[in-house]
Amino acid sequence: MSEFSAQELRDADDRVRAMATPPEQLRAALQQAEGYRNFLATLTGLLTVVFVLKGQENLSKMTTGPRWWVIGLLAGAFLLLLLASWLMVSAVHERPGKKLPSGAEYLLRYEKRRAATVRLMTGWARWMGLVGVLAVSAASLITWVLPGPVT
Repeated sequence: MSEFSAQELRDADDRVRAMATPPEQLRAALQQAEGYRNFLATLTGLLTVVFVLKGQENLSKMTTGPRWWVIGLLAGAFLLLLLASWLMVSAVHERPGKKLPSGAEYLLRYEKRRAATVRLMTGWARWMGLVGVLAVSAASLITWVLPGPVT
């Protein structure tokens, strides 16, 4: 005997079918992308604050090797976080003014393709965000561990 009534099971089956439709898949992908976009923006801001408050104030005091590592890590992190942010904005908001031709079949194909694209962009942006965060953290750690010669 099931813990759910026949009506509850029918209602759940209807919801599952509705969730599998292209419009609902697109809506879910866009909501997920918006969440990651907000997370990425917040995390980038927090990392910036941490690095500014805790990192080496003057990189010129560091020895050449560690200084270039920090510069490279920060530049790479900046580019990765910028690209990840761009991907998330592009995933959530399409090109301004893009018009969709009419037609039910075209719309369904578009919704399927768009949902797949949003999921792909979100996946790439997540990895770029993670690598960017790790690069900023590594750069900050280098400035703490190898601050340069004491004068």
